[in-house]
Amino acid sequence: MLIQQIHPSDDAIVGLRDLAPGQTAGSWTVREAIPAKHKFTARPFSAGERVTMYGVTVGVTATALPAGARLTRENLLHQTDAFSTRRPVPAWTPPDVSRWRGATFQGFRRPDGPAGTANHWIVIPLVFCESRNLALMREALLDALGYKKSGPYLAFTRSLAQRWLRGEKTEHLALEEADHGAAPLFPHVDGVKFLDHTLGCGGTRADAETLCGLLAGYVNHPNVAGATILSLGCQHAQVSHLEAALSERNPHFSKPLHIFEQQKSASERQLMQDALRATFHGIASANDLRREPSPVSDLIIGVECGGSDGFSGLSANPAVGHASDLLIALGGTSVLSEFPELCGIEQSLCDRCVDDATAEKFASLIRRYARAAEACGSGFDANPSPGNIRDGLITDAMKSAGAAKKGGTAPVIEVLDYPDPVRKKGGLVLCNTPGNDVESTTAITAAGCTVILFTTGLGTPTGNPICPTLKISTNSDLARRLPDLIDFDCGPIIEGAQSIEEMGAGLLDLTLRTASGTFTPAAVRLGQDDFIPWKRGVSL
Repeated sequence: MLIQQIHPSDDAIVGLRDLAPGQTAGSWTVREAIPAKHKFTARPFSAGERVTMYGVTVGVTATALPAGARLTRENLLHQTDAFSTRRPVPAWTPPDVSRWRGATFQGFRRPDGPAGTANHWIVIPLVFCESRNLALMREALLDALGYKKSGPYLAFTRSLAQRWLRGEKTEHLALEEADHGAAPLFPHVDGVKFLDHTLGCGGTRADAETLCGLLAGYVNHPNVAGATILSLGCQHAQVSHLEAALSERNPHFSKPLHIFEQQKSASERQLMQDALRATFHGIASANDLRREPSPVSDLIIGVECGGSDGFSGLSANPAVGHASDLLIALGGTSVLSEFPELCGIEQSLCDRCVDDATAEKFASLIRRYARAAEACGSGFDANPSPGNIRDGLITDAMKSAGAAKKGGTAPVIEVLDYPDPVRKKGGLVLCNTPGNDVESTTAITAAGCTVILFTTGLGTPTGNPICPTLKISTNSDLARRLPDLIDFDCGPIIEGAQSIEEMGAGLLDLTLRTASGTFTPAAVRLGQDDFIPWKRGVSL
């Protein structure tokens, strides 16, 4: 295949291969070079006409264009369709899931919530003033307990230093495979994670309360066995705020929670001694837990994209959307976030909401977000990055129409404002987050996601400290170039070798293996523990 018309009404056509001037593709002849992933006009356009992809408006022409012309940032301007109240769609027909009937995953059962897909202990500062103590704890615990991952880089750097001291050349010295050393002291604890950040004081009281809500989501998370909290004492983000947020999320919270306040300690030495001792014993206790058969309905997947390209909406995103629909048909839950990347498809999402109140909440949140961006002299139209644009996503509406495919077709059962948790199960949940990859994955993990399906067309080294993140490529070239980052390749969809449904089924199988701990994603192996709380404001 050379091209694809995604929706019958589309008048922007995607080039699946590089097209030369004068080349015929389907029923069209292109007038200029069309790089793969870019789009050309299916008909002549006058200036000011709307251009359609995925069945929705993705821009408006800045100039008159002939049929077969390449669409660029210069001749296509961001434009979306207006949206209003919910127009309910026909009842959802779930996909056939007979293949997975009776399926379970091996999870860590928790007494007060769904089963986790991992078993971590976390250490969190309530304020940036405790970052040094956090770093000291990280150095002491990871090394002593066998969790430290320096990979091959420490040995490589030591070799560089030794050769330099001997006066030898180093230009051709190569990395060797990592020596992973002995097994951790506590093999049934997947890791001790340290969630450092730059917030907790100096901002507004609302910033502090929002941070405490986010951190409470991590403490209460199914993938967490217990937590150690470091507080200074005088900061805006008070211990009482964290405790209130925990109680609001889970009135029956019963995990081990050790809180240390430096300004109440006799000395830093005493604080560190007490925190290390309590954390060590907490990890030892968490090591007693074992994986058990758990219902697939316990799973909450987050669907995310980063480093998107012109194939994202054609391959990986719809494959993830089909996997999402399959999971929901089995009773599970899926979370779609990144509100700046839902710009232009609001109406279809409103129409999928289970009731008017849910649709109105989504419409209100996304309109408020858009107004805040415009008040700062920006807007959702500024969302596409230079890399997105180079690879064919030339307007935010075009990017959003493809990004929304990750949400499949299932009903929207709930809309969350940041940093609220998922409370309803068995459908699609919309979560208000930025388009910033790490701010978004940080937020949807706090909301309760226990596996993240992350699509990328350009290659994004992103993970999460406690939520295993599967990296899914939109094209096979990326999977071949960066095999250490990619877990699943959706390139065969572009090549016509497999269908979206086949790839989505494969993704669900891999998700269940990941949830059971029998498959370790690249982001976990590489220690990609990205954690950035969103300080509420304009982040696109």
